[in-house]
Amino acid sequence: MKFIHAADIHLDSPLVGLSAYQDAPADTLRNATREAFQRLVDMALDERVDFMVIAGDLYDGDWEDFNTGVFFARQMRRLQEADIRVFVLHGNHDAESKMTRKLELPDNVSVFTARKPCTFEIEALRVALHGQSFPHAAVVDNLAIAYPAPKSGWLNIGVLHTALEGGTVHANYAPCSLEQLRAKNYQYWALGHVHEFARWGNQCPIVYPGNLQGRHIRETGKRGAVLVTAHGTDVESVERIYCDVLRWTVLDVDVSAAQDMDETVREVHRQLEAKIDTDGERMPLAVRIKLTGATPAHGDLFGRERELRAQVLAQAAALGEGRVWVEKLLVETSPSATPEQIAARMDAVAELQEILSSVDADQTFMARLKGDLDAVLTTIPAEALRSVPSLDGLDDDKLGNLVRATVPAVIARLARSE
Repeated sequence: MKFIHAADIHLDSPLVGLSAYQDAPADTLRNATREAFQRLVDMALDERVDFMVIAGDLYDGDWEDFNTGVFFARQMRRLQEADIRVFVLHGNHDAESKMTRKLELPDNVSVFTARKPCTFEIEALRVALHGQSFPHAAVVDNLAIAYPAPKSGWLNIGVLHTALEGGTVHANYAPCSLEQLRAKNYQYWALGHVHEFARWGNQCPIVYPGNLQGRHIRETGKRGAVLVTAHGTDVESVERIYCDVLRWTVLDVDVSAAQDMDETVREVHRQLEAKIDTDGERMPLAVRIKLTGATPAHGDLFGRERELRAQVLAQAAALGEGRVWVEKLLVETSPSATPEQIAARMDAVAELQEILSSVDADQTFMARLKGDLDAVLTTIPAEALRSVPSLDGLDDDKLGNLVRATVPAVIARLARSE
C-alpha cells in the first residue's frame, strides 16, 4: 500500500517579504499555497495512493474567505473520484478557522474529533489511524498519552500535531517526547506543526514532512510532503516529494575581490546564474543576497543598498523573466584595509580615523549629532523613513550603532579616494 503524509499546508496564507515591493511576482505569491496543494493532489493521483493523511494546519487561522474552503473541497472531490480517502487532523491554526466548523466536505474525508482520540479503520488494507484534533489553538497538554493501544496485526498510524519536547522554533503545543511516541508501538507517526522535514527511526518512523510551500525567507529549500510505502505491518520506505512553486534561498556572495559597485554587481550576477544552473529546475527563486568579505568596495557599497538592489534586479531580469526575484539585499562586508594598516599611513586619513575611533563615546558630540539628525528626519516622509530601519525611531542605541558602522565605511571610502 502507499499513502501520502502532508502537514502545515496553510492554504491561501500570504508569502511574507515579497508583496511589499512593486516588482514582486504577484500572481505567484497569491496562489502559491493553492498551486502547491494542487500539485500534491496530482501526485496522489499519479502514484495511485490508497489514502492521504493531513496532520494539521490545513488552513491559516481565522481566515474568512470561504473560497479557500471551496477550493479544498474541490480538490477532495478529485481524490474521491479516484477512491482515495483523506484523513484530516486539525492543528492550532485550524482550531481558529471558521471553515473547520462550517465547511461540508465530500464523504471520502474523515476528520479526527477534538473531544478525545479516535481511530479510523481501513478494513481492506488493515490500517488503523489514531489521532485527536486541537479543540482550541493553544493546546499545551500531551495529547499522545491518551492515544489508544495499537490494533494487533494491523498497520497503526499515529497522527499528531505537536512541537515535540525541546523544540524552540515553533510554539510548544501538545508537547511529547520521542520515547513516548515509540512506547505506543505504532508502525508510523505522522506529525505536523514543525515546518522543516525531520525523521527519526526506521522500524517505527516518526516523521515531520515539513510544509508544502515556503512562505518566507526562514523557510528555505525544497518543500513538500512524504510518500510512504508499506507492506502488511512493515513500513518499507519514506520518500520525500516536492510540491513548492516558488523556492526561497539565501545566497552568500563573497565580494572580497571587487573594487567597486560595478564589479560587485557583476559578481552577484555570476553567482545568481550559477545558483540557477545548480538547482536545475525552472522554478521562481526568491533570493536573499548577502554580500560578505573584506573588500576594497566596502566604502563604495555602504549605505547604497537600495541602489545596489535596483542594479541586481536588472541583472536578475537578464537571466530570464520570472526565474529570480531578489527578496532583499544585505551588505555585510568589511573594509579590506584594517585600522592598523590605515594608522600606518601617517596621513590625514589616518589622523581622521584616530579622531573618529572613539567619537561614539563623546556624549557632547553624540548629543549634537542627534539634534542635527532629528532636525533633518522631521522633513522626511514617514513612509520613506520606514524604509531605512537604522534611522526610523532613532534613539541613543541606534545612533551609537549607526556611528560605529559609518566610521569604517567613511575611512574606507576616503582611503580609496586617496
